[in-house]
Amino acid sequence: MLVAAAALLALVVVVVGAFVRLSDAGLGCPDWPGCYGKPAPILAKAAIARAVARQGGEHGPVSLGKAWKEMDHRYLAGTLGLLILAIALLSWLRRRALGQSPWLATVIVFVVALQAALGMWTVTLLLRPAIVTAHLAGGMTTFALLLWLALRQWSFGPAPEARSLRAPAALALCVVATQILLGGWVSANYAALACTDWPLCMGRVVPPMDFSHAFHLMRELGGTGDGAMLPFPALTAIHWTPRTFALLVARASGWPAYGAPRGAALRPLGGRLVPRTVAGGERDGGKPRTQKVGVETGDDLGLFKVVLRRQARPVRTLMRLEDGGVELLHHLVGVGVGGRVVQLHDGEPAFDAVLHERGSRSGSRGRSGGTPGACSRGHA
Repeated sequence: MLVAAAALLALVVVVVGAFVRLSDAGLGCPDWPGCYGKPAPILAKAAIARAVARQGGEHGPVSLGKAWKEMDHRYLAGTLGLLILAIALLSWLRRRALGQSPWLATVIVFVVALQAALGMWTVTLLLRPAIVTAHLAGGMTTFALLLWLALRQWSFGPAPEARSLRAPAALALCVVATQILLGGWVSANYAALACTDWPLCMGRVVPPMDFSHAFHLMRELGGTGDGAMLPFPALTAIHWTPRTFALLVARASGWPAYGAPRGAALRPLGGRLVPRTVAGGERDGGKPRTQKVGVETGDDLGLFKVVLRRQARPVRTLMRLEDGGVELLHHLVGVGVGGRVVQLHDGEPAFDAVLHERGSRSGSRGRSGGTPGACSRGHA
């Protein structure tokens, strides 16, 4: 629960950081880690009032409200840092009881330390686009690593059929991460309104753009690498690029989503399937035999055999369900797999289900008569 809370807080910190950015409050406190040398804006009201007077009113980057927004973000980020430090210490102290390597939690501590430095540079270097974008990347990396650490606290059944999706899933992750960086670059350069129409830009598919200045990393906000004002075609290029790249994101993320294994629907939320034996499928008279999956329950209900008829070449797999068998049978019926409880020749109850290659057929439940109640009676 502690890791899950940290992951949720990391997401909140990222969202609040975006709010600070969109409300133009990034320089509400121009020093770090305090606000005009004070731990809270309420203690720096006099200094903030003088800064507001120098800028000619509260329309500029400094105001008491903007100072609170910036400091609230820092308070949340500091709380997250302390929570991550506690998780890392516990992961080392309880590494034998947890049965996990503590190095992932340790890596997150170093990522958060770098993230804190980027937060300081964001303010002291006056919102340089490269630093602001890197700060966003650090926040998303922290959230992703915490989510990974949280998922390690739960047990999941092996899915060997999903190994073929590792490469496209990794590609999709890289493409989505690139899109996040491009979106952060748009925000960091205040280029969100460079194209006010959609899906075209200025009424054209490819408007006039200046890529040479658009993605120059070592420059100040609003300027080129030579110190001149950033031309509007450069802002257009910054805005147009993630729009176009989104097409590649849709293609790359849709590939592993479409190719997700059909058998994933057979894994109930209440149990964990562990392979015991695997044997190659055989053919009988040119037709594939019925695939048989044995599910051994964790109680005294005996061995249940789930028979799945598929159009693909079957593989005989014997699996043990560690946390109960009722959930599996109920889940089979719940996802639309038709089936019925039958009695085997040796007196053991069995669940006869039908699963087709491209998903279960509608109405198969009614034809076979399988219901959650029937599953319960079979167990009894």
